[in-house]
Amino acid sequence: MANPAIEIRSNNPTSAPSAAGVDMKFELVVIPVSDVDRAKEFYGRLGWRLDADFASGDDYRVIQFTPPGSGGSVIFGKNVTAAAPGSAQGLYLIVSDIEAVRADLLGRGVEVSEVFHGGSVYAGKDEPYLFGRLRVSGPDPEHGSYRSFASFRDPDGNGWLLQEVTMRLPGRGLSLDVATLTDLLRETEERHGQYEPTALKHHWSGWYAAYIAARENGSTPDEAAKGAALHVEGGRDRASA
Repeated sequence: MANPAIEIRSNNPTSAPSAAGVDMKFELVVIPVSDVDRAKEFYGRLGWRLDADFASGDDYRVIQFTPPGSGGSVIFGKNVTAAAPGSAQGLYLIVSDIEAVRADLLGRGVEVSEVFHGGSVYAGKDEPYLFGRLRVSGPDPEHGSYRSFASFRDPDGNGWLLQEVTMRLPGRGLSLDVATLTDLLRETEERHGQYEPTALKHHWSGWYAAYIAARENGSTPDEAAKGAALHVEGGRDRASA
């Protein structure tokens, strides 16, 4: 059996990519609810953006909400799924500060569990999540990325988990929160500052763009800086050809 600890870093698909490398973006989750208006009130109270509320007579209604900063949305309504209300479980919301988000939700009248983390034991009697069925009280002692959680439910019992991610694994993209982007821009500025004194004339924007794209795709800072230099130098060579 393959060792999962070795298989966490890969920027390549496990099989041949889809037609001409076309993106396949996961953007929607349908959640089953019994009372559409009650669910609409709940998800609106979370502070999520209401994208749509369409109806056709008494037989069809679809509502879409998007969490803050998310590229994916949730849909619920009438005659949009055959799943039993409350049967959607293990829906993860990635956050950069789990204590702040938990406090915000509590302030909105949402019942949220205490923050918990996983340990070295995975079997237990708790509700299952990414680290098994044993929830250890409190945030991860080392505040490791991906390691701290909190949970809540909607009125039908559909289960959500908050997961704190402060630094992503290589190739997993970037969180679009302000703090993460600020840190990345500062890192990019510092790396470009190291490159610029010995570089030929170029516009900083090309170097920045290449560096940020490489970091988002999982490159280390050194790899990204090398790739950014090759990008601007290659562009200059093409322009002078």
